[in-house]
Amino acid sequence: MSKWNWFKARSVEQLPAMRRYARSLVGDERADDLVHEALLRAYERHGTFRHTGNIQHWLFAIMHNCFVNGWRRAQVERAGVDSLSMTAAAHALPNQEHAVELDRLAHAFDGLPPEQREVLHLVVVEGLSYQAAASVLEIPVGTVMSRLSRARAHLRLGGGEQRPNLKLVRGQDGRSD
Repeated sequence: MSKWNWFKARSVEQLPAMRRYARSLVGDERADDLVHEALLRAYERHGTFRHTGNIQHWLFAIMHNCFVNGWRRAQVERAGVDSLSMTAAAHALPNQEHAVELDRLAHAFDGLPPEQREVLHLVVVEGLSYQAAASVLEIPVGTVMSRLSRARAHLRLGGGEQRPNLKLVRGQDGRSD
């Protein structure tokens, strides 16, 4: 089997995991576009992949970079980052406790900052080790652990914001710093 055929076969095997990761990053509407962009970049650069490496980690890293580049592009195009799609219903019918809990969890997950959402997805859903997630995201392992901890705490609180009591400090001129 040629290197190209091997590469195509292995990358096609990763499509379900790539789509799950893309949905956690950008929601259902744009997930296929993100997977497509990542695969296009991977195919263009398939010669740079070391066959001794992990193709899933390599593809996730490409997808992460596509997501970050798109996110940065969107920031420049508009004044702020709009929250990513909130697809869950505003209310639930009685006797659907499981559906309500999943809805609450989906809202809380969508409310996470992108960097926490991607770490949580890679470690919890895809089962990557902290080191592998750090490699995919090109960040230190400690940062992965910190973001994961904050994401889990956010989900435990149901997505609500609980801020510590902060004291307002004023400068000498009376303005807050």
